Amino acid sequence: MTDIKQKLEQLREELRYHEYQYYVLGDPVISDFEYDRKMEELVILERQHPDLVTPDSPSQRVGGQPTAGFPTVSHRVPMLSLANTYTQEELMEFDKRVRKLLSVNTVEYVTELKFDGIAVSLLYEDGLFVRGATRGDGVTGDDITQNLRTVKSIPLRLMQKEQQPPVLEVRGEVFMPHKGFSALNQSQEKNGERIFANPRNATAGSLKLQDPRIAASRPMEFSAYYLNIIEGGAGYGENMLQTHRQHLTLLRELGFPVSRYAVLRHTIDEVIDFCDSWEEKRDSLGFEIDGVVIKVNSIEQQQRLGNTAKSPRWAIAFKFKARQATTVLKDIHLQVGRTGVITPVAVLKPVSLAGSTISRATLHNEDEIARKDIRIGDTVLIEKGGDVIPKIVKVITEKRSADAVPFTLPDTCPACSGPLVRLEGEARVQCENVRCPAQVLRRIEHFASRRAMDIDGLGDALVEQLVDNGLVQDYGDLYYLTQDRLLQLDRIGEKSAYNLLRSIEKSKSRPLSRVIFGLGIRYVGTGAATILAEHFGSIARIKDSAVEDLTALEGIGGVIADSVQTFFRQDSNLAVVGKLENAGVTMEEEIQDRPAGIFSGRVFVLTGALSRLTREGAAELIESEGGSVKTSVSKKTDYILVGQNPGSKYSKALDLGIEIMDEETFVHMLEKSKKGGLPNTSQLEIDI
Repeated sequence: MTDIKQKLEQLREELRYHEYQYYVLGDPVISDFEYDRKMEELVILERQHPDLVTPDSPSQRVGGQPTAGFPTVSHRVPMLSLANTYTQEELMEFDKRVRKLLSVNTVEYVTELKFDGIAVSLLYEDGLFVRGATRGDGVTGDDITQNLRTVKSIPLRLMQKEQQPPVLEVRGEVFMPHKGFSALNQSQEKNGERIFANPRNATAGSLKLQDPRIAASRPMEFSAYYLNIIEGGAGYGENMLQTHRQHLTLLRELGFPVSRYAVLRHTIDEVIDFCDSWEEKRDSLGFEIDGVVIKVNSIEQQQRLGNTAKSPRWAIAFKFKARQATTVLKDIHLQVGRTGVITPVAVLKPVSLAGSTISRATLHNEDEIARKDIRIGDTVLIEKGGDVIPKIVKVITEKRSADAVPFTLPDTCPACSGPLVRLEGEARVQCENVRCPAQVLRRIEHFASRRAMDIDGLGDALVEQLVDNGLVQDYGDLYYLTQDRLLQLDRIGEKSAYNLLRSIEKSKSRPLSRVIFGLGIRYVGTGAATILAEHFGSIARIKDSAVEDLTALEGIGGVIADSVQTFFRQDSNLAVVGKLENAGVTMEEEIQDRPAGIFSGRVFVLTGALSRLTREGAAELIESEGGSVKTSVSKKTDYILVGQNPGSKYSKALDLGIEIMDEETFVHMLEKSKKGGLPNTSQLEIDI
């Protein structure tokens, strides 16, 4: 046993060293293959001896079991936000104010790039990472330790130093590099999941996932910028920690990644030069920055300057200007989504912006086009700002051609020429043809997605192969695939075929609510699927229900009821459901009582794009707290939850005097609920 312990510790030390070389220094000394072999050896040994697994083992970064919520923790020192400045004059005014308060002629500053990520606090005891939390309101934050453990550049054990402080806090920014963000969105699209607007949103959502195993797959990195020695600081000597620069040096020695662009500046003019320089070359980096942070270098001077109620007086953020460009709108193309929703996309004359060539931009819906009066041939102002996906800010009407005409959607689908329908009160337009070729692949991808049947390994490339080779015509056919048939496909070996068939078999036992969601019934998201499963308990009873039975349920309005009825009236859909039933997929389960909560009896309507939550996630949270979500506004609506670019529902709610709730208020109400935590849902993606 002693030999095994020594072998385990040797492997862990080697892996920690190589993680430090790769993720912190960016200077790997072994290949990825060699690293993976060492990790595999460690995992096998730990499986054989589970009593010898330690919390700081590199194997523990894969993520633990899903959590039921995020308890709040108090910050020992408040995590204050920085005051913002936007001009050179404001920077000079900051310097003047600092020098006056200190009664000195000059002040040394440290300038650091302002990562566009999520601020977190890390607590270490006796060299081990024991807790990680979000900023929250600055006084209390959410405990997201399990998700932060999956970020490979965050050390689980500190590098050994003499007189190492027993308790210390490290703060920094979790962010997502451009390359990783791009790969994540490609994966999300393949699996029919939400596409993130920018790396910051992706990072925020990843840190607030309920399942750390999913967080472990997200390409997040960390950069440290603050050190607070809570216990044991005296052991560092009188001269070791007198400046912020010395704190950054110690952070590096302890094993943390620290930005190499943190620079000491002796005057405010040097600070301004640094800010101007990085505003010009910000796109040369592999990650997003939105400004520069300026900090007084002397710790003693920082303490003398103190803080206001919201911000430190010894630091300030210089924010970069939003990045904009003008170009010509050449055309408007229509994309057909899984459920037939038509999304207009602007085709632009290629223009260089923020380090990339922009040729397309989303237009959201027909209402948005009309609101901004966007016409083909217009010269438009586009903006990227911190977002990766560009948007059209406005039309330069002075350059509009005299023959430009307002844009209107066609009456037929661009993929199948079937009729397009716009329901009353809805901003979106849909293709009603269930056999529309643009929808077939996406319906199968949706059925196999994580939120539905979670069939691992069935991405869009494989789905396309299956359809093109005639092996599946709908998602019901997935359960009748054989290894021999799969081996006919290119790049499918015996192991891949076996793993896919095993995942398909495993999916048969998914909960009824996920089966209902996977069917792809229009307007039936995860929340409505849960309501149907809880009330009816079987697909058969849903199929045989009347519209009145459906609309009697809180959260199921007339639009959803009609959609459910339409789905089960179509022979092609019944045939697919029959395939699922014959294959042994869950068709029935015991009915459970619905919970009560802070929204009990309250009716919500959602409109606009939410930045912190998915629409499905917001609906699920409402329903988990006893509320209901309907698709249209009426006098019975209690709240309308409003995001960006709201549609006609917002106007109607104003006319009816219905209470408007923004996303921040909504999340705050949930956090303050007596349930002491947010519901366990993989749809929840919040940055609080």
